[in-house]
Amino acid sequence: MNRYIPTLAACITMLLTLTPSAAATLPSGVKKSHYGTMPDGTVIEQYRLTNANGIVAKIITYGALMTELHVPDRQGKLGDIVLGFDNLESYLKGHPYFGATIGRVGNRIAKGKFTLDGRDYTLARNDGPNHLHGGIRGFDKVVWKAEIVPARNGAAVRFTYVSPNGEEGYPGTLTATVTYTLTDTDELRLDYTAKTDQATPVNLTNHTYWNLAGGGDILNHVLTINADHYTPVDDTLIPTGAIAPVKGTVMDFTTPMPIGSRLLSLDNSPRGYDHNYALNDSGKGMRLAATVYEPGTGRVLETFTEEPGVQFYSGNFLDATLEGKGKTVYHQYYGFCLETQHFPDSVNHPNFPSTILRPKKTYKTATIYKFSVK
Repeated sequence: MNRYIPTLAACITMLLTLTPSAAATLPSGVKKSHYGTMPDGTVIEQYRLTNANGIVAKIITYGALMTELHVPDRQGKLGDIVLGFDNLESYLKGHPYFGATIGRVGNRIAKGKFTLDGRDYTLARNDGPNHLHGGIRGFDKVVWKAEIVPARNGAAVRFTYVSPNGEEGYPGTLTATVTYTLTDTDELRLDYTAKTDQATPVNLTNHTYWNLAGGGDILNHVLTINADHYTPVDDTLIPTGAIAPVKGTVMDFTTPMPIGSRLLSLDNSPRGYDHNYALNDSGKGMRLAATVYEPGTGRVLETFTEEPGVQFYSGNFLDATLEGKGKTVYHQYYGFCLETQHFPDSVNHPNFPSTILRPKKTYKTATIYKFSVK
């Protein structure tokens, strides 16, 4: 009996024509590459994480931010579902926190002021009268150190940044880490830690703008948020201190609802969602916070978190002035954010979950983004 022994060329051809199901047997891993150079000569690296099913995430050491995330649609076709740029230079020109790790304190602090242990602190006002996302040079604008770390079920990279005492007005030297793990069960897990030598507020989060269609607006994305309450805000987006029920209001996403279905009923400017939701079952560990379904592609994003809140933002401030990846112009509502967090301005509201980290304690929290189709 004759036996067919494939040539090297035939083997290469077979690899190149693997179906998505066959490609799913490929191993997960991490690849490091050069992404760009800062004005001071600091080299920025990019880490490409790939899982066994072909999903690809790319994160850079500038801002520990995610530049790309390619996941399949219901036909098995991979598509990039996050907003961002093609090069470092565009990020350095300024952007609305695309894909970035946010700190020391995510979200807003009223008038850039707080009192801790009897001492008053003043921070930069970089959002009208308020402090936003860590200030003028928050964690999204610094260079993090990165190292590939073992992962039992996928590929992982840990990013570390040491924030010196007094940076952006915050007390204490803070050592923060965020570990991105892309699992073989199609989850992107973010594990955060922080330690300090002085009491300081800490509220780390990720500011990825999602678009499960891969382009266009997100108004037909169907959203569910597992929160019966939210924190109402004043006209500068600072919480009033109340924790109000969503039932009977345009804030209610306890049942699946297209993002754009009631957007015109909002009276803020620019019109849209930029609100913190007080998640159900706070304090009970990792649980489902939100689910988003995009009918056209079938893509589903589930967000799980240990945090007490999530900021839902519908891309209101995108105004067609930024040209993103592939020369795509980002118009209003072209991306949405689900920023898992403690509540905005918690440091000035004793009734909110505390954001204060003290010496000898470790800040530790995790968020998981799980991808599927239907």
